[in-house]
Amino acid sequence: MDKITAMKVFVEVVNQQSQTAAAEKLDMSRAMVTRYLTEIESWLGTRLLHRTTRRLSLTPAGEKTLSYCQSVLHQVNALESDALSGHEEPSGLLRLSAPVSIGQTYFSGAIAAFLNRYPKVKVDLQLVDYRVNLVEERIDLALRITNDLDPSLIARKLGDCHSVVCASPAYLAKHGLPSTLSELSTHNCLTHSYVGKSEWVFFKNGQPETVEVSGNLSANEVTVLMQAAMNGNGIAMLPKSLAFPNLNKGELVQVLPDYAPFVMGIYAVYSSRQFMPTSLRCLLDFLVEYFGSRAEIL
Repeated sequence: MDKITAMKVFVEVVNQQSQTAAAEKLDMSRAMVTRYLTEIESWLGTRLLHRTTRRLSLTPAGEKTLSYCQSVLHQVNALESDALSGHEEPSGLLRLSAPVSIGQTYFSGAIAAFLNRYPKVKVDLQLVDYRVNLVEERIDLALRITNDLDPSLIARKLGDCHSVVCASPAYLAKHGLPSTLSELSTHNCLTHSYVGKSEWVFFKNGQPETVEVSGNLSANEVTVLMQAAMNGNGIAMLPKSLAFPNLNKGELVQVLPDYAPFVMGIYAVYSSRQFMPTSLRCLLDFLVEYFGSRAEIL
């Protein structure tokens, strides 16, 4: 039995939730997919999948085997890429993930520029509003904006994410411009579901200050908060990179510029240095260069 192929078939069947769909994806017959599933179960001496006419589900042994197979296949792919690195330019598929806001503003542009430099690399980019599990979702690299890094991951800092507190001219004309931090408590503040939902942290003269905030809108994606702020719904704390164009156009106005909101780090995270593909090494170096050249507006 070709154990590597059997593992690929098993993982793809789980991903597709269908033997037929997995067969199409792998360009093999359904009968061959069934054969490989039977052989891997025979090899391990246990059932990996519950099969019914409507759905597939993993057995407890299948869940553990899936994790092992994903790890092995990731290392096999990395080894193949690394073995070719001395002879060919970076190539192969990179699966990437990033938050929606910075993904739309900068990461997508960075990836486009990277592909221009390394045209043999292929990228599958997922913009999501949650933290992906790199191993389970087979992500090679994810962008994270955080001050709370997962200790199980390897992180390379790309820069800092600065925020600004802002509102539309219409909102400020109607409700007044706050002149002190405490006045924010009397305003309709549009907050992020996971960061600063009830309290905003600022620094003035190097000293931290906090203020309790509340409002009629909370969201897990900052582009929603920015749109609401531009529509005159309230005051929002937004990444500078996202708000920058609208501040320049006068569609948003910075509030309390003497107070600096807390700064978060921008990191590229990945699961292992072992068997790292050349394409991933090149991407990490490229991202450091790309984000470093734009530090003034991040």
